[in-house]
Amino acid sequence: MNKEDRKGLRTWIEIDKGAIKHNYAVFRGLIAKNTKLLGVVKSNAYGHNLFEFAKELEKLGADFLGVDSAVEALALRREGVKAPILVLGFTLPEMFEELAKKDISVTVSNFETFKALKNIGQKINIHIKVDTGMSRHGFVDAEIKKVLAEIQSKPMVTVGGLFTHFAMAKNPAFPGYTKIQIEKFNKWRDAFTKAGLKPICHAGATAGSLLFDEAHFDMIRVGIGLYGIWPSKEAHAVYGGKIKLQTVLTWKTLIAEIKKFPKGTKVGYDCSETLSRNSVIAVCPVGYWHGLPRALSSIGNVLVNGNKCKIVGRVCMDIIMIDITEAGKVKVLDEVTIIGRDGKNKILADEISGLLDGSTYELLTRINPLIKRIYR
Repeated sequence: MNKEDRKGLRTWIEIDKGAIKHNYAVFRGLIAKNTKLLGVVKSNAYGHNLFEFAKELEKLGADFLGVDSAVEALALRREGVKAPILVLGFTLPEMFEELAKKDISVTVSNFETFKALKNIGQKINIHIKVDTGMSRHGFVDAEIKKVLAEIQSKPMVTVGGLFTHFAMAKNPAFPGYTKIQIEKFNKWRDAFTKAGLKPICHAGATAGSLLFDEAHFDMIRVGIGLYGIWPSKEAHAVYGGKIKLQTVLTWKTLIAEIKKFPKGTKVGYDCSETLSRNSVIAVCPVGYWHGLPRALSSIGNVLVNGNKCKIVGRVCMDIIMIDITEAGKVKVLDEVTIIGRDGKNKILADEISGLLDGSTYELLTRINPLIKRIYR
């Protein structure tokens, strides 16, 4: 990357537009030509920058964009995004009119929301969410007739979609629960069809799209897969030999200072680590405020000159110390890779989350949104 692009930055994120295009093509290739694709860009596009990632998907031809909130949806409209948008999460009733005016679809998953839509003065497009086994948002089977009655009583409401969310689709070794959810969803589809409604039906997210062809319906919702991350180790084990996903995000920082310390020196807050050898320690201006988990203290690694270098002592709010003793010739302002590839070595997001027995989704979405994302 051109150093001018990250001029003045102590830490930054590089986003590979070619990898986005590749991953998008992979999921397009899994579905029929008449099946739509919704790209999920909620939560700052899983840490990749809401606006720029959404615009990339729009250029590639995504049929829908999925966000969590009205705030995200309206922000995309202000940025000039024209693609259809679905708010997947809870929407405050006072936001309905504005969303309707901006041609943004909202999720309806309870009767309180239907009640709030009663007096809306603007045509609004809704997607009905049904709970087939997640025990989260959504109507249950016993409420089918009541839902249809609510729809018929509200002339300003257009049912653009019907959807559900799978609870166990990430593990192909246990398909039974997902198949039960599919059966329940099909009951809703049949009831809507008999009522003369023709909503876009969607159920499969990244894992469901990969592992359950019968769950493609009219549209798939792809989130983590578009960012080049597998939804689970199990899904990767089954499908990794058939398709290749490309990692989109690289996170970097710089060497700010280099110091030499003798064996026995204590490092960091609480003197949490004692050097076991004479060491060269580098200081980097990044920490848990930026989204680097404090739990990586004394166990995490970064890359310098393609070499893995251990994080030494506590991860601080804005600083980490790393052992560069065996990293070769290193100088102040040299680049350090936190997530990504450097030479023949790599540290990927799922490797870090695995080390912490955590979630890759959580790791990525917690990267500070103020850090500049450089699309290239």
